[in-house]
Amino acid sequence: MSVAVNAPMAGKLISVDVKVGDAVKKGDPVATVEAMKMLIKVFAPSDGTVASIDAEPNTNVDPAKAIITLG
Repeated sequence: MSVAVNAPMAGKLISVDVKVGDAVKKGDPVATVEAMKMLIKVFAPSDGTVASIDAEPNTNVDPAKAIITLG
């Protein structure tokens, strides 16, 4: 079962703090988004392993699209 990790709001993806294959626990910070001149941490919604990174840093992200997919 895969789980999408989405940005909490539209903004610019500043960094992805994990790589494919990393194990994460629910609540671990996995990325940073800049929105409305604030840096917002994105947290893993569940335990899992990073299956793919679906967005590149310095690109705009939308809450409806995954930044990272956990497997």
